[in-house]
Amino acid sequence: MFKLYNSFLLKRPILTNSISAGILMTTGDYLAQKLFPQTPNQPFDYSRSMRSCIMGCFIFSPMCYKWYKFLGTKVGWKAPDKKLESTCLKVLVDQLIFVPFICYPVFYSSSAILENDKKPIWENMKDKFEMKWWDTVKTNWSVWPFVQFANFYLLPPHLRLLTINVFSLGWNTFLSYILNSNTIKE
Repeated sequence: MFKLYNSFLLKRPILTNSISAGILMTTGDYLAQKLFPQTPNQPFDYSRSMRSCIMGCFIFSPMCYKWYKFLGTKVGWKAPDKKLESTCLKVLVDQLIFVPFICYPVFYSSSAILENDKKPIWENMKDKFEMKWWDTVKTNWSVWPFVQFANFYLLPPHLRLLTINVFSLGWNTFLSYILNSNTIKE
């Protein structure tokens, strides 16, 4: 199965990663709804899962594919004796630029647009940023630098997004919970 997946990944990387990310973000949302319901006996929200699927397939997978390709080709050194330094630089650039200024702004903006909430989109985006963005970034920094270091240091470039997607199952569950929680930052 892995051999077949790997061949698809090499032949059609964006499509394969898009399908994988959509499935994994949807699964993360499913787990969040089942494990952390907002109210007792909360009915399953299929439109919420569909939004997660859309974000995984059409927003995050292509964006992350391009980002990791950029990191792999433009950041760091090619010399084998600089692998550790190169990996550290990639993780720093990823965590200090992509995470706070690209990844989560896109995440909260796209979710605000897809939700079609009763309040205006800009107000919904502003609320999400004010209530959730910084806590999400800080929590990200407690998990992802370690995963990314191993990812950049140990794995070939074509398997990096898959690795992130697999590790993201728990993270997607967390993000879905945070995105859909009623908690307000005080």
